[in-house]
This record gives sequence, C-alpha cells and structure tokens, in this order.
Amino acid sequence: MVDPTTRVAFSTVESSLNNMVQALLKEMSDQSVWEKGLIRWSLQKKLEANPSCSVSLIRVLVKELDKLLQIDKARSYTHTIPVLHTLYYVVMQSGVMIPTSVYQTVYECMMKLLILPSPYSGVALSTLRSIKMEMTTPGSLYHRRVTAEQNLKNEHLTLQEKVFVLADPAVFSAPMEAAVRTHLEASSFLTDVSTRQKNVVLHVLQTGLGTTCQSSKLTQALEALGEHMVETYFQEVALAVEKSLKHGAGGCANYLTRLQHIYRDIFTASQEERTKLHQGPVFSTAMPYPEINFLLWRDEEELWSLLANLAKCCGSNSTTVDEEDSVQSEDSGIERDLQESDTSTNPTATFTRRSAFKTIKTAHERGLMSEKRDAFPGGSPLSKEDRRRHTARVVVLGDDRVLGRLSRAYHSIRERESKHLILTRKLNLRLYYIPVTDVAPSQSSPDSPCENEGRLGLASFLGNVDLWYNSNINSLGAAISKLARKSVHREPAEPDVFLLDTLCYYLRCGTQTVNLPLYSVKMTRSSCDVVEEVFVSHLEADIPEFRHLKEKFSKEPSVCRKKPLVEVFHSLISVNYTEISLSKREVVKREAPMAFGVAITSEPAASTSGEDHLTVQFHSVNPGNNTTIQIQNISIRALQHRTLSVCLDKDSRSTYTDVQRVEISPCLHPGCGIGSRSTRELLFSKYLDKAMHLPISTFTGEPCASWCTDNAYCT
Repeated sequence: MVDPTTRVAFSTVESSLNNMVQALLKEMSDQSVWEKGLIRWSLQKKLEANPSCSVSLIRVLVKELDKLLQIDKARSYTHTIPVLHTLYYVVMQSGVMIPTSVYQTVYECMMKLLILPSPYSGVALSTLRSIKMEMTTPGSLYHRRVTAEQNLKNEHLTLQEKVFVLADPAVFSAPMEAAVRTHLEASSFLTDVSTRQKNVVLHVLQTGLGTTCQSSKLTQALEALGEHMVETYFQEVALAVEKSLKHGAGGCANYLTRLQHIYRDIFTASQEERTKLHQGPVFSTAMPYPEINFLLWRDEEELWSLLANLAKCCGSNSTTVDEEDSVQSEDSGIERDLQESDTSTNPTATFTRRSAFKTIKTAHERGLMSEKRDAFPGGSPLSKEDRRRHTARVVVLGDDRVLGRLSRAYHSIRERESKHLILTRKLNLRLYYIPVTDVAPSQSSPDSPCENEGRLGLASFLGNVDLWYNSNINSLGAAISKLARKSVHREPAEPDVFLLDTLCYYLRCGTQTVNLPLYSVKMTRSSCDVVEEVFVSHLEADIPEFRHLKEKFSKEPSVCRKKPLVEVFHSLISVNYTEISLSKREVVKREAPMAFGVAITSEPAASTSGEDHLTVQFHSVNPGNNTTIQIQNISIRALQHRTLSVCLDKDSRSTYTDVQRVEISPCLHPGCGIGSRSTRELLFSKYLDKAMHLPISTFTGEPCASWCTDNAYCT
C-alpha cells in the first residue's frame, strides 16, 4: 500500500512540473519574452539535479498530449512538438527505471498521435520509435547517443559523430569570437575515456535494473577496476544493448538477465579493492558534452576539407548498397552482365541491356540518386544511416549571408560527389543553423550594393515554420551577444552553459529538416566569361550608375513622381521570365520596363503552402512604376552598353560586376542527371523532386514533411 505522505509528495512534484510545462508552452506564443528557451533549459537542469522527477514529468507530458488529442479541429497542434521533444529528451537522459505501466501509457498515447496531420505525425512517429526502443532495451537511447558523441569505439556499435561549428567572420567580431570559442570549446575538456565508459555502464545498469542496482556501491566498484576491466564491461554492455535491439521485444528478458550478470561480475572483480574505498563519485544522469570544433569560416572550401579529412578517418570497412548496385543490371534479369576481369578495370561502370543497345550508368550518380530516393515518402532513411556509420554535424552561425555561403559550399560538394563518391559512402551530413547578426535593423550601408536590412529573413522564415525552433534557436543570438559583453567587461560569474546546453539539445532533437530551395545563377560578363553560382535567399542586380535613385527612394518612400528623376529615352534592361499565374500555368513574358535593377527573393513552398518560387521587385526610374511579380525562371540583360552589378544573398563578398546577362532558374540536383533509363528509375523519376534544396535541421520540419524521419539512434 502506498504511503499517503508519499502520494502527497508525488502530487506536489507533479504539480510543480505541470506548472513548468504550462509556462513552457505559453512562452512559445508570448512575443514579449526577450530571451526564450530559458524555461526548457531550467526544466532540463532540474531533471539532471533530481533524476527521480523523470517519471512524474513523463506522466505530466502524457496528460498534456491527451488534452491535445481532445482539442477542436479548428485549434492548432503546435504545442504537440515541444511536448514530444521534451518527452523524448526525458526518456533519453533519465537515470532511473521507468515502470512498464508508464511506458505502456506513453505508447498508447503515441499511437493515437499518428492520426495528426503532417508534420506532427512525423515527429510523433520518430518519438514513438524511440519510446519503443527504450521500452524493450532500457538505457539504449543514452548508450547510443553518448557512444556516438564521445566516439567511444566498440565492436558492436560503430556510430561516430563529429561536430563542426562554423562562424561567419563578417558577423563575429574578435571579442565575440573569443567568447564563443572559449564557451564552446570548454566541451573539449572532457574526462578520460575510461571515466566516460564507466558513466555509460552506470547509466545502463541503473536504468535497466532499477532499485536492484545500488548506484553508490556500483560506482565504488567501477572506480576500483583498472582501465582494462572497465573496457571489458563497457564492451559487454554494448553487446547486450545491440543484441536486445536486434531481437526487439522478445529479447528484453534476456537483456535484463545479462545486465544482472554484468552487475554481479563487476562486484566480484572489484571485491578486494572495493573494501578499501569509502565514497565514490556521485552518480549523474547529465549527458556529457560532445567535442565541438569551432572555427571562423573564411573559405567555402574549408567545409569540403573538414568533411574529406573526417571521411579518411572513417575507413572502408563495409560495402555500401551503392557499391552493390553499381555491378547490377536493373531490368535485364542478369545479376552481373560483366565478368570479374572486366569490372576490375572499370569498377564504377555497369552495362544494362535495353532494346538491343547498352547504356552506361555511374555508381556515383546512382549513389546520390539513392539519397533522393531515401528522402522520398516511403523511403528508408534508417537503413541509409546504417550504411554510413559516421555523422558530420555542421552548425553555421551568422545571418542570411552564412546560409548563402553554406548553399554554395553544399552545391559544390554535391557536384563533386556526382563525379566521384568520396563523402556520401562514409558520412551522413546534417546541417544546422543558429542565426546571429551584428547589424541593427535600422542600419544600412550606402556604399554596398547589398542592403543590410532584413539579413535574418531566413531565420524568421524558419521560426514561422517551426515555433519550437523560434523559441529555442532564434533567441541564441542574444545569448551569444551577452557572452561577448561579459568577456569585454570581464565579469566574474559562474560558468554559463545555456548556449552549450541549447546547442546540444538542437543537435540531439533537431531530426526534421526544412528544405530551402537553391537557385542557379548564370552570369555572362562583357569579356564573354561565364560565371555559374547559386543562391538561397536573395539576389540583387542593378546598374550602378542609377543606384543613387534607389537610395533616395528608400529614404523618401512617399516620393512618387509622375516624371522620372532622370531622363531615360531607352530601356535600361531587357527581361524575359516565366510568370506563375493563379491557375498555376506558366506564362512566358518578355518585357523591358523602365527599370534599372531588380531584387529577387526566394519564397519556399513551406511559407506559401504552394510551390517554391521567386518574388521579383523591379526598381524603376519612376518609383510609381515599380512592379512585383512571381516567377520560376528569369533572364535579365543590360542594354545601352551598360553592365549590371549582381549581389548574392546580401553578401558583398559575393558581388559580381561587369555583368551583361543574368539567367536564373531552379537548381537541379546533380544526382538526378542519370543517363540510363531503367524501368525502376523511369517509374520513380515521375515523382522525384529534381530540384536541389539546402536541408536545414529543425524540430518540426516542413508542413508537408513525410512520415519518414532521419533519426540515427532509432531502429
């Protein structure tokens, strides 16, 4: 029988936790909160200090999900996302055994959430997989996550991770760089490998065995063991976890039995030394920080170098499905159309028989094609993760300009991969974005063709698509500025780990992606040189001689003259574009307005509930004639022997002068340009989105996201 005093205590704890959860949800829609994310962080720290609260918090979160299921259809489901991610994080970091009855309640609730519209159903499915994994193998989420982040090598789980944080030097001043570098690289001062292995063993045994595991005595026993014995038991725990995951629910009993044996063996091995010890370290459920590599991103090629060096460290200990596909025919029914001697001379080519002629397809293009196929609804992203055991998590810090640089670097990487697979076979690449700016919204630079205003346009878009991203990530710019001010004034204070904790939370829970469309830009200069680039958010092209007009109009927006300020007897630019009509039919138009420039802004489908398109605003010598259109393709040509100045993504470092012609169209993914036309590819290509996108990891993903998620830690 439960003690009434204990019942009252549990009720008090749940009431306190419920208040924090309600404040957490209220914070999402409260625009007056200057620095969001603090309540979530406080809740995380409370659980780290008192792991016994985990079960109570899970009950509170399940009750909240039940309320969300009962809401009217006219209301929003936005609160589902923070509750689901909080539930996942609690289950993963909890250092206590969660009763089977609680898990069963969670599981039943999660199954009901699958009826919600996308993207909520996708996040629910991802969380459900994690919950099911932890139900059958307690401690597995923590074990897999920490093993990968800390690069704890073992024979049974080869998932490894590297975190790269790239800061834009255009935004980061020297004090800001020093402050953030010191703050983030504090995670590098980790304990030795043996200590980290002990913590993993402690956590798994405590979570799996519950009250039968005496944590303080087990800690002392592990402290008494030598590094070799700690390594042995860490490997045994890893083997037990992976075996249990492989067998599913049927392997749970054997898993717990195996944990009992490991628990007893540890005490037996340390019996003599343990009697000499008194009190060991206090057991903590706090997840250790991963090693973070921070650097100023001065050259776009640096990203390729970082990833290539990581790929070299991965080794080639497994054969990928891409390699297997490269020696198979799709439609002839013949497994190998070439003899072994032939494939050894050209291993990347394969011949397929089709209507009395043969075609060649490259394994490299097909490797990228398989990525597009895996990302397609109904694909298998989890099996893709299993092929490549290393993950590179790249976080960029800056404004729209840094995302422009990332888009160009990403496009360059994909082009290289289409010719020769170097990274795709070995690495999973995940991209993250933390918006940071040093420019006040009211400031502008008249000397630059790119406006400073609105440089956080993509951050605003991501925040509108994903309110949980807006609450936790969009507020980090203020936290970074605060760190810089503290370092300048040298304020002595306790270590502020808010930024580091939030970054880790983003890396661990940002499993859904928002795909930002990329656009190709082909510029022909007066010297007949052709420059090909890409942009993701903004392109501005104007005739420099008339730029002063735009500056004048921007300072005096009320000015609207019937007579132009400058006598222009001929058109300045010629425009040819494909306009998007209300009927969604493409209409080709040719116009030569009295314009001296254009500002082109990307409009992702997630913000328009339609298709990706570009919004073009013409700057006319007569501001009353300024027009705005929506297009997919456009060609701009300067007339009267004049030239254009073109700026990409509001970045003066990506400014091109002496341009006579600019052609803009959606950027096509290099992996979709396959010469062969097998039966399977013909069927699939009808539904394949061939446009290239920049995948930014978020918590919610796009409203049209599929049910398939990309979580490497769930099976």
